Amino acid sequence: MMNQLRDHIERIVPLEDTEFETISSFFSYKKYKKHQFLIQEGELVPCNFFVLKGLLKLVYSDDTGKEHIVSFAQEDWWETDFAAFYTESRATMSLECVEDTEVLCLRLTDYRKLCAAVPQLEHFFLEKAYQGFIAAQQRIISTMTVGIKERYEQLLKKYPTLVQRVPKSLLAAYLGVSREALSRLSR
Repeated sequence: MMNQLRDHIERIVPLEDTEFETISSFFSYKKYKKHQFLIQEGELVPCNFFVLKGLLKLVYSDDTGKEHIVSFAQEDWWETDFAAFYTESRATMSLECVEDTEVLCLRLTDYRKLCAAVPQLEHFFLEKAYQGFIAAQQRIISTMTVGIKERYEQLLKKYPTLVQRVPKSLLAAYLGVSREALSRLSR
């Protein structure tokens, strides 16, 4: 399991064995069942989660109680309510398991200590933030400018394995359409 994290980090920054020993000491391993929450709206956010196995959904519930799926996180992805995590405030979103899931957890205080102990990790996390920011901007632009059918096709092309793992009702919530509308598109 730690080899998976090392491989993930080394796609961006090289590591010595002693550096990775230090890095791994800051993470804790946790296992969650399908439908279990890692974060619930209104609670403090304990960690940034690296997905080893499984699938998570980050959900925002509006004032009417409608759930909007902000993102999915599968293997080798990082997920949390980033605003709440970094500001040490209460979550505005919930993070729930779509499948049984295994994660590595990194607390904010440990993140700061880790970046001080292994400085190239700051570069790693900055690159991951850039990638996440770019993906979020692309999704926003797509939502504003592209029709539902094209957004669905983009999703199929960009994340083909995700589409096979996620129920249509959740894909519909992610795309902002009804399940019926999505069913018509996926025929």
